[in-house]
Amino acid sequence: MMKNVILWIAALILTLGSAYYQRTTGPTYPIRGKVQLGYETIKYKLIRTYGGPDNAEISIDEPTGKIKGIFTYKRFKSYDEWTEVSMVNMGGKLVAYVPHQPPAGKVEYMIKLTDGTNTVELTEEPVIIRFKGHVPAYVLLPHILLMFLAMLFSTRTGIEVIARGSRTFTYTLFTTIFLLIGGLFLGPVMQKFAFGAYWTGWPMQGIFKFGDMTDNKTAVAFIFWLLALYMLWKNPEKRGWALVAAIVLFLVYMIPHSMLGSEIDHTAMPQ
Repeated sequence: MMKNVILWIAALILTLGSAYYQRTTGPTYPIRGKVQLGYETIKYKLIRTYGGPDNAEISIDEPTGKIKGIFTYKRFKSYDEWTEVSMVNMGGKLVAYVPHQPPAGKVEYMIKLTDGTNTVELTEEPVIIRFKGHVPAYVLLPHILLMFLAMLFSTRTGIEVIARGSRTFTYTLFTTIFLLIGGLFLGPVMQKFAFGAYWTGWPMQGIFKFGDMTDNKTAVAFIFWLLALYMLWKNPEKRGWALVAAIVLFLVYMIPHSMLGSEIDHTAMPQ
């Protein structure tokens, strides 16, 4: 019993670590940093995803009222000219708004700060923010829970194989079920709410285009787990297949979330 508890704790720690890494390295995670402007140190957090029905607010703490901000933006993948507006100081914050876009629409923006003598750009490259539709909690929360459980049971299955335990088939079955419901059923439903399409992975964007990497990596992981489940059902001694599937899913989780996600290419449309 104690050994089983220890193995579950190890699986939980590995799962939490991989989930944290995936979330904090993806293209939707806010960009944080700080810059020096004269004697002032300005800290910032620039959002890169927005799911509201209105314009996306970009704000920077600036309680002194002495610093002005210039906000420059244009639609990503477009022939638009850059638009430049002055940020407004409201309640100790410099505020600007990114015009609302349809689901999967992206805008790139840059911020310049000045105190009248010194000027600094917050980032060297434009920040890209992607808009998305509202995903209901009754879809989002089960999806997150089931995908977490899939990763947890996947990791525990891999550990079970290494420890030569007797529950490999059972854990494999649970992993496959969680991945099926959370990834291949609720995943596309969430994608439909957020970006208007159930599946944008290969080959929906073209035979030579990968499309949405989130869809692709879910499909690849599920295929490996389905194969592992079949091989174990045929022969319980073939535990190595479950270990391979666990490694594949772990590598999948190392791919940042929303990498190569859905986006609108305005250059492919009539100007």
